[in-house]
Formats: sequence, C-alpha cells, structure tokens
Amino acid sequence: MRAVAIAVLAAGVVLPAASPIAARGDALRNDYRNPAFTTPLAAGLRAFYTRDFESARKNFDAALGVVPDNTLAIAMRNATAAQNPGDLDSLVENEEDALARTPRSALAHVRVAFSYMFASLTGRDRMLDAREELNAAVALDPASQAAHTALGIMREGERSTNRAKTEFLTALESDPQNVLAREYLALIYQEDLKDPQRALTTVIDVPNLVPDYADIYFHIASLLHDLDQYGAAAEYATRGLEADVGHVGESGQHGYTLLARIYLDEQKPADARRVLRASIAAGCDVGYATTLLKKIDDGAYGKVEAGPSPAASGTPAPPRKPA
Repeated sequence: MRAVAIAVLAAGVVLPAASPIAARGDALRNDYRNPAFTTPLAAGLRAFYTRDFESARKNFDAALGVVPDNTLAIAMRNATAAQNPGDLDSLVENEEDALARTPRSALAHVRVAFSYMFASLTGRDRMLDAREELNAAVALDPASQAAHTALGIMREGERSTNRAKTEFLTALESDPQNVLAREYLALIYQEDLKDPQRALTTVIDVPNLVPDYADIYFHIASLLHDLDQYGAAAEYATRGLEADVGHVGESGQHGYTLLARIYLDEQKPADARRVLRASIAAGCDVGYATTLLKKIDDGAYGKVEAGPSPAASGTPAPPRKPA
C-alpha cells in the first residue's frame, strides 16, 4: 500500500496534527483492517474507475457480504448501478424485497434509502421515501452509523450545514474510520465553514485506508490548493487522474481543471495549457477548460513558453479517456 501521507511530507507540506477521529480508531471499529472486506472493495473500485461495471458490481456485492453496512461500499454499489438505469431499478426492487422480508432491520431501511437517494439523482424523486426509511432506521437503531451518514448526506444536499455536520459526527462516534462520513464532513469544513486545514485533518489519511478511492485524491488536492501547497496539490490531483482512467468520478471529470488552476497559481501557464487540452480531448469539464484555455492563449496569465516548465517535467501527463 502506498503511504500517501509520507509522500506529502516528502513534498514539503506541513501536515496537521493527527485527527482525534483517527486517534480513537484503535479502540473502535475499523472496517479497513479486514482484508476479506478490503480486497473485494479495492477490486470493485479499480473496476468502477475503468468502467468495468459488471466486475465492480460483483466485487462491491462481495465486500458488502463481509461488512453489510459499510457506507462507502453501499454508495459505490449504487453508483455502479446508476451507470445503467435498468440496473438501478433492479437494485431498488431487490432492496425493497429485502426490506419486506426483514422490516425490523435498520440496515434494510438504510440500504433501500441509499438506493432511493441515487434514484433521485437520476431524475426520479424518491427523497421523501429515503427520508422516511432513514427515520425508520434511526428509530430501530439510534446508533446506526450508516443511517446517520445517509441522513448527513441528505442534510448536506439541503444545505442544512449544522444538521448535516451533527449527523456525520454522530456516525463517526461509533465508526471513526467511516470514509464517506469523513469525506462529506471535510467538504462542510472546506466549503461552508471555510476551514481547509481542519478539512485536511479529517481526510488526510483516508488514502491509506482505501488507496483505490480516486475521488478522495481530488478532494485532498483541492484542500492543499486552498492552503497554497501547490506542489503536493498537483501530486494528489495527478494521482486521482491516474486512478480514475475512465473519467467516472470527480477526479476524472474535474481533476484536469483543478490541476490547471494549481499550475496557474504556480505561474506555469504552459503546464496548465497542456492539461486543459487533455481535459477537452477527454470530454471532461469542456466548457470550463475551454474558458481557461482561452484566457491563457489571450495572455491573461503571462507569456507562455513553448514547452512545460522544468519544475513540472516530472508530472505525468493526465491519462486520455479510453475509446
């Protein structure tokens, strides 16, 4: 496993102190210490980010067979199904059937609620149904980390910051290494509370728990960018692009333009131009990439040299979208 935090130290970044959330993890739950769970989860993530959705589905199902209430695995299973509306419909039906068989299971309510939430993202409004299922789950199991995580995601989507934060912190009380809760909590610290340092503390070690989760590299790169740690930010953004070669998640869709903005802040417009052209060629963030590229070509960021700057010559070129 690549120790990403060590790589950041090598880049000269001053890391925040160890998270109290992470510090409590030794005595509490940590799904990511169980190779019977992490092996299929990692395989599922690699398959998902290369658009092998059938393999991703099988591996996420295998991971959930070991840890049925891991919210990252539940979310990724639904994200995989959402790539094909028919698959998501089938998953919703299966979860509803499971709930009918075990109506007193808090987890059954949570699992169907997640599927309703993903169905809403594809244009079918099931958010009211999802809320009802999550309230039922909490009534059955007030300590359910999965229910509180899902409620936090719902509250965050409603821009109810304080209530969302409370839900995520509640989930982390019983599951300190809950990757999904930590990811969303960091977004609240970054975007709503304008505290990127605290956000970085919350997620900096997540890649050590689940190194194949490409989206987390994008979020860490964004935080390091906010903190003016440009070299390390570029490394994380590039790592995310390398992991999401199918351009499915946030790293693959928005990593190019984030990397370009990092290069522009480093006054490296030639490198920014290179990744923006790659973004357009891959069909990712085309409108924004085109706008930034025009500004560079118009001289808004100074004179552009013919080739990439020496300081960035070791940065791998972002991968192109496979045919």
